[in-house]
Amino acid sequence: MKPAMKPAVLLTLDSMRHANTGLHSFGHRLGGEIVRQAQPDMTVSVYTYRQQHGVLGEAAGYVRHRKYHRWFFPLRKHFELVHFGDQYCRFGPARVHGRTIMTVHDLNQVHEQGSDHVRVRKHLERLRVKVAGAHHIVAISHFVAADIVRFFPEARDKLSVIHNGADWSLPPVDHRPAIVPAQPFLFALGMLCTKKNFHVLVPLLRGNQRQLLIAGVVQEPYKQKILAEAAAWGVADRVIITGPVSAADKNWYYANCEAFAFPSLAEGFGLPVIEAMYHGKPVFLSTLTSLPEVGGAAAYYFDDFEPEHMAQVFERGLADFADGGAERVRRHAAQFTWERAAAAYLALYRRCLA
Repeated sequence: MKPAMKPAVLLTLDSMRHANTGLHSFGHRLGGEIVRQAQPDMTVSVYTYRQQHGVLGEAAGYVRHRKYHRWFFPLRKHFELVHFGDQYCRFGPARVHGRTIMTVHDLNQVHEQGSDHVRVRKHLERLRVKVAGAHHIVAISHFVAADIVRFFPEARDKLSVIHNGADWSLPPVDHRPAIVPAQPFLFALGMLCTKKNFHVLVPLLRGNQRQLLIAGVVQEPYKQKILAEAAAWGVADRVIITGPVSAADKNWYYANCEAFAFPSLAEGFGLPVIEAMYHGKPVFLSTLTSLPEVGGAAAYYFDDFEPEHMAQVFERGLADFADGGAERVRRHAAQFTWERAAAAYLALYRRCLA
């Protein structure tokens, strides 16, 4: 008797080509864990740009992204299951013949621009086609799941939630970033764009000698807004914008900051929140979208962005955190691991294949 063939699975990770983004972290860490845990039961290939071939090691196969895949995917019958790692893949469920799973990371456009905006309506209609074609939908938070049901109620019975994991590691002992703050500093991480809302952190530098260090891919118009805000408050010399940083630099900033601040207006999950908690740091968040779900009772929250209110929340939070706060946030962060996330996805793969 011939041994049973192992099912062939394709995981699309073409959105991880941009480093220093949440989708890159998601693809690299979740994909690596899925490949590791799937052995020897499944054969896993990943769909990437040519530059990312090999990124998940030799145990994975690699399928190269091509522009014409939007209209024709020649391997459409090759895989028993295709997991679309996000809602942005070049091709959708209609282009393949196997079972399909799609992870939806957010509907942030709705919260940033409103559902009546022309571009948002077009985006939702394109996504509706993909949601309808997928056999199962995964949301990365309960908040995103509620958004999906709100706009695509037909997905309710094929929807589940699998939280992301998060990474943490200490920087090498002798490592120091090129930019090292001279004073105690607040750390913020993420693309410098309007939805991240970093400019509201500037007034927290009033009446003290703290610095604010923001790391991430820069969108120049929003960078100028932050710098203008710093000049208006007279703290321009204490706001540092580094641009993208290495993993070692990022971990150094987490390990050495006084607090991590993330006042975002729209997040599907918010990986930096858990990363900062793994480092035992107090975390200050907005109350918007998924952040209360991810930060839970271990974080501190700005109910609004008025400078006086934010200053009160910040100072009270630091005082509260001094009493066992590091242990609390590390315990909370320990719920979110890529090993656990990958195991949940693989259990879903097996159910779909069955």
